[in-house]
Amino acid sequence: MKLGWHLGYWGATPPHDIPATLAAVEAMGYDSAWTSEAYGSDALTPLAWFGSVTTRLRLGTSIAQLSARTPTATAMAAMTLDHLSEGRFALGLGVSGPQIVEGWYGAPFPRPLARTREYVDVVRQTLAREDPVASAGPHYPLPHPGGTGLGKPLRLITHPRKPGPPILLAAEGPRNVELAAEIADGWLPILFSPTQVDDALDQLRRGWSRPGARRKPEDFEILPMVSVAIDDDVEAAADRLRPAIALYVGGMGAKSANFHFEKFCRLGYEREATRIQDLFLAGSKGEAVAAVTTAMVEEMCLVGPKEKIRDDLAAWQESPATTLLVSGDLPLLRTMAELVL
Repeated sequence: MKLGWHLGYWGATPPHDIPATLAAVEAMGYDSAWTSEAYGSDALTPLAWFGSVTTRLRLGTSIAQLSARTPTATAMAAMTLDHLSEGRFALGLGVSGPQIVEGWYGAPFPRPLARTREYVDVVRQTLAREDPVASAGPHYPLPHPGGTGLGKPLRLITHPRKPGPPILLAAEGPRNVELAAEIADGWLPILFSPTQVDDALDQLRRGWSRPGARRKPEDFEILPMVSVAIDDDVEAAADRLRPAIALYVGGMGAKSANFHFEKFCRLGYEREATRIQDLFLAGSKGEAVAAVTTAMVEEMCLVGPKEKIRDDLAAWQESPATTLLVSGDLPLLRTMAELVL
């Protein structure tokens, strides 16, 4: 099993000591470093900087949002980063949710599965550079229908590296996971339970079995994001992670469209998730955080003393996960390297 450092997106200010931490995790044997985006720092720009101060680490977007860029713009950025990093870039894509897509990008949120399939197809066409890029749409038609009528299919000017960067999908819903297994090189689960993997494996197998599936199970990456809190007191460790889970379950999306809420329900926590969501949306965020049970935290996080985490890692190592993407400061990252690598 490999380890990746997941930096996510910035908070109110940029993170500190990034070059020193990157050098340390690269020396420790970490495989990769990953960024993401919501409506603050973007996912791509930091990776150009990371690549300039590292030599071996893979550099990936755990989610670059589809609505932030046209597929050809994403392909150009992916090609550029792949050249700058000498082949170390991995493109992780995701549809995000209607709150961000409609509220931040001012774009509609129709048929996320069909849009993802079409988007990835255009990105792959662009990076393949075999023919001028054309797409019948309906979501990303190229050339644009109507307008001046002067648009024509174009071919990427710069020659991409061969092979180009792998494309991974950040997916939560069952049909999205199937799609990832069918058209992508890997899956980036945001919420992943190492002990409840049967449903996920069924979804992946359905995708792998479709005609024209891109990968076989043995060469498909699965990179779950794993929150870690080390403390001799398990409850104190869980307390550090409850706010993030409450935010995902209660506030990361509308009541009628929250993919993270739905994930916890599928894992058997519908009663707890409903209470958290109701409290969060009512403005009682403190109570929502307190309503996150320790069992919910331990379902998909690593918490407690170092010895307990060592034991709990067995389930992750036995799961289909190929790389754990962990967040934290340098001491935590060093401890995880000792336990996993």
